[in-house]
Amino acid sequence: MTAATLHKSRSAERALNLLDAVITAGSISLGDAASAVDLPTSTALRHLRALEHDGYLNRDPHGMFSVGPTFLRLALTSLREGPAAHLTKAARPHLDRLAEATGESAYLAVRERSRAVYIATAESARAIRHVGWVGRTVPLTGTAVGATLTGTGEATVLRNTGSVEPDVAAAVAPVLGTEGTVVAAISVLGPSSRLDNASTDTATIAVLAAAEALSHDLRGPT
Repeated sequence: MTAATLHKSRSAERALNLLDAVITAGSISLGDAASAVDLPTSTALRHLRALEHDGYLNRDPHGMFSVGPTFLRLALTSLREGPAAHLTKAARPHLDRLAEATGESAYLAVRERSRAVYIATAESARAIRHVGWVGRTVPLTGTAVGATLTGTGEATVLRNTGSVEPDVAAAVAPVLGTEGTVVAAISVLGPSSRLDNASTDTATIAVLAAAEALSHDLRGPT
C-alpha cells in the first residue's frame, strides 16, 4: 500500500468515525466530536466541513453538527430497499398493534456492531409519549434492548428504567429469524410513571405476543 493510499484510507476512516459520532449524539459540538474520535480539533473540523459540504452533515448557527439531507436520503433508501427493508415491512403491523394495546410507543431495533439501533416505530397516540428514537443507537451493555439482542433468544421480556434516559422505561422481547437466532428486538418505551407495576403485566404480555407474531411471520410456514 502506497503512502498516498494509506493517507486516503486513514482520512476516510476518520470521516466515517466523525459521522458515526454525530449520528450517535444526534447533535454535537466540534470539540465533543473531536474528543469522541480522539482527533485534534483542527483535523476534526476539516473532516466535518467536508461532510457538511457534501450534505452528510448540517451545522446550525451555534456550531452544532447534526445529520444532513444526503445522509437522511441514503438512510431512508437503505430502510426501503436494503437488508432491513423486509424486516421493517413485516414489523409494521405488529408495531401498530403493540402501540395500540399498550398506549406507548413501540420500537424495532437491530444490532449494529457494539450498539443497538432503532429502525422503526409506531408512536403512542398520547399527548405525552416517547418519540424520536428511529436512527438512534444505544449501548448493548446496560440496556434491556442490548441484553435482548445479545441473548439466547429465550421468549422472555426484559425491563429497564432510566438506562438511557431518566424516567423512561422499556419492555423488550427478542425477534427470532429462520435459524432461531435473534435478529431484532421489539419493545415499548414510555414514561416510567405509566409503565409501573400496575401496567407491567399488560405491557409484558403485549410485547411478548408482538415478538412471537413477528418471529412467526419471518420464519414463514413450517
